[in-house]
Formats: sequence, structure tokens, C-alpha cells
Amino acid sequence: MRQSSGEWVILFGVTQAENGDTAADMAPDAATRAPAGARDAAHVRGAYRPGYERVAEQILELIARSHLRPGDRMPTEIEIAEQLGTSRTVAREAIKILSALGRIKAYKRRGLYVADDDGMLGMRWEGFFLPADLDHVYMLFEFRRVQEAEASRLAATRATPPELRAIATAAQTCREGHATDQPDLFSRGDDAFHLSIAAASHNPFLVATVRDARRLLMQSATIGLRGTLGGHAAEAVEEHAAIYQAIRDGEPVKAAHAATVHLDNTLEDYRREIQRRVFGDDRS
Repeated sequence: MRQSSGEWVILFGVTQAENGDTAADMAPDAATRAPAGARDAAHVRGAYRPGYERVAEQILELIARSHLRPGDRMPTEIEIAEQLGTSRTVAREAIKILSALGRIKAYKRRGLYVADDDGMLGMRWEGFFLPADLDHVYMLFEFRRVQEAEASRLAATRATPPELRAIATAAQTCREGHATDQPDLFSRGDDAFHLSIAAASHNPFLVATVRDARRLLMQSATIGLRGTLGGHAAEAVEEHAAIYQAIRDGEPVKAAHAATVHLDNTLEDYRREIQRRVFGDDRS
């Protein structure tokens, strides 16, 4: 289910027209001509986001526009505040978020630097991953679809008994987190589930890329798409069970298919929630 750039723009309603209107306020034909890359999800109607989250996103855009690479020195906190037209306090909070997410490094008396954190898949992207840019989010899901389907396929032929137990335990943690309405528990189980499958593939490159892609997705949930996750939890629990059963039964084709279905449904959950926030309904 691929959306064109224009359709993404209509969904988010975020590309700014010259007169300040959003794409959702423009005529449909004008909205579909809007450029790809919805850069400012902060303006989605009805979606409140603290100022420091918006500034965190703007700092990432500043890094991208300045063509800064891992290890490059960034402007100072004061310079960032001035360039973005915000207070130093808000800039400081935004920097804390990005530091916690591994996107920048802050050193006492040395300043701010673009992080070079364990390879960080996103750091190698030519455009630098922007967590509120739907084009980037979609490409990330495309990438996850390929890597996790293959990891599941390989796990179905290579998983050892201890690795199967790790996958089953993680799936159960997700189930418990959903049943007891504990999102953090669900998220921990979800992370462990996907990483355990990657480990069971016995391919260290898949382990590294699955880990990095999930970290980038977490950045989208934290900075760009706050509040858009969670509606798919009940279905995800059953999809996890289907993936695990196929791996346990040694059925690589079925395992890859189940992983693909899971990723496609998760992306669809993003789309539905974004649509609900923009239009206030569940249009398809």
C-alpha cells in the first residue's frame, strides 16, 4: 500500500503554502501538486506538540540543510536558538531529546557534534533521516519489510531452542503489556521480539540493521509522530504469534510472509491514525 507523495501531503496536511495555509486547507488539485516530504508534522490540526519537540525536528532539518556528517561540529546552543527563532531554554530541551536519541553528542567545553553512534543507519542516508518526513518514514518501512522478512525466513531454518524460547518470551511480554494496558511493557517486548528474530537469523548484518531501523522508528514516535502509535497493538500480538509459529515449525516461506503482513499492517496503522488526526474520521 504505497501512497504517492501528494497523497501523503493530503493526509498530513502539513506542507505550507506561500500564504501560510496548510495543504489540507488548499484545493485538492493544489495539494496534490505540493512537493514531496512533509517536513512540518507539528502543524497537523488537533495534534498538540510541545515546542521543544518541534525544535528538535527543526534541528535535524538544520543538520540536513547544512550537510553536516557524523563527527561534524554543530552550531552552539545559543546559535541554534537564534537561527530557529526560539528561546535558549527550548533549544536546550530539544538538544536533550536528540542527545538521548543518539542523534547528537554534547560535550562540556567542546560543544555539540553530529553523533557517530554505532554506525546509526540513518546517519549514512544522503538526506539524513527526518522523523516527521512521511517519505522517510515510508522508506524506512520499505526497508524494514525487506530486512525483517528475510530475518524471519532465515530464523525458520536456523533458530536454536534457546533462540526460539527468547522469541516466544518476547511475544508473551507484548501480549501481557497489551492485556494489562502497559505500553512501555509492550514496547519492550516488541523490541525484544524483532531483535530476537534477527539474532536467530545468525546474520550479524541483519541484527545491526534491524536494530538501527527500529531506533529510527522510535525517533519518529518520539519526535515526528507522537501519538500515532498503539492502535495496532491487539493485531500485532496475534501477528507476532503467527511469525513465531512459522519460525518454530521451520516454515521459512510462511515466516517471511507473516513478517511482511505484520510490517504492512503496522504502516497502515500509521496511515489511519494520521488520517484521523487530520480529518477527524477513518476515511480510506
